[in-house]
Amino acid sequence: MSEHPSSAALSVIVPVHEGADFLARSLPAIAASSARDFECIVVDDGSSEALRLPLDDDRFRILRLDVKGGPARARNHGAASARAAVLVFFDADVLVHADTLELLRDRLVKESELAAVIGSYDDQPTDPGFVSQFKNLFHHYVHQHSRREARTFWSGCGAIRRANFHEIGGFDALFEEPSVEDIELGYRLRASGARIALDPAIQVTHLKRWTLASMVRTDVMARAIPWLLLMMRSRTMPADLNAAVSHRLSVALVWLLGACAAAIPFAPRTSAAAAVVCAGVLLAVNADLYGFFARARGVSFAIRAVALHWLYYAYCGVAVGAAAAIHLGARIRRSDEHGIGDRRQA
Repeated sequence: MSEHPSSAALSVIVPVHEGADFLARSLPAIAASSARDFECIVVDDGSSEALRLPLDDDRFRILRLDVKGGPARARNHGAASARAAVLVFFDADVLVHADTLELLRDRLVKESELAAVIGSYDDQPTDPGFVSQFKNLFHHYVHQHSRREARTFWSGCGAIRRANFHEIGGFDALFEEPSVEDIELGYRLRASGARIALDPAIQVTHLKRWTLASMVRTDVMARAIPWLLLMMRSRTMPADLNAAVSHRLSVALVWLLGACAAAIPFAPRTSAAAAVVCAGVLLAVNADLYGFFARARGVSFAIRAVALHWLYYAYCGVAVGAAAAIHLGARIRRSDEHGIGDRRQA
């Protein structure tokens, strides 16, 4: 017999758009959690056909938005009707572990100074494809090796006190597609003086299938460029997660390696030697990650992962250039508009 939602200590919020197949797997996993004192609010973000709950449990309910507005708005809608003092956000395409909810709850119960806590993907993604395995394992590694005092929030698996969430205005609904709305919320939360913890022991399993095209498109358009613009606007670039010093150095080395390789026809010995040095430094800087790939999936996987990892840094470099151009263009436009306004006043 499930506990009545009115006694819930946690309000779990799951936004979803056209994700019935994901819900059929993710919601039963939430229901089977060792923590029982929760309610779960599924927010149907304008799916073409109204979604239905795949289980009969009075702790679960579904709210429907008639028009798709993006996961940020959907999460805010769920939070507005939440009853508990702690809001837990999961993506629809994750499977919680039996203890995920319990661990999230216990961190906030035991550490009253914490406003939020985030977790990590585990190292067992369900899709067997190489790109899916690489993408998930890379994310897992980054979260496992990042600072425990986090500067961002993660809505794939994260909990935040409801009071803190509403104090900063929730997610920015101007993000109409999945992007960096959780990172942006984390920045505002930190700016308010609140603390966020990253706990690598709190894990979920990712169900998403990645292709090379979807990975590049998402990394560049939905993550890197908007995240860089966010850092430029806030004039801060925390050396953590994907912006750690090793990642910045790797981006520079990959582009330098490419330049050296392109110069080989013109200066064969010097350029080839420089390329070898760049490759060696890249391998050394990321040796621990590549060792993790080898231990987790074997040497053959690790060798292929190195090539994909370097491609990742190559297109991250493109994103840096694009973000810088967008930011500079916006500043020039603001300057021109300000100048026109001054001349009109004169």
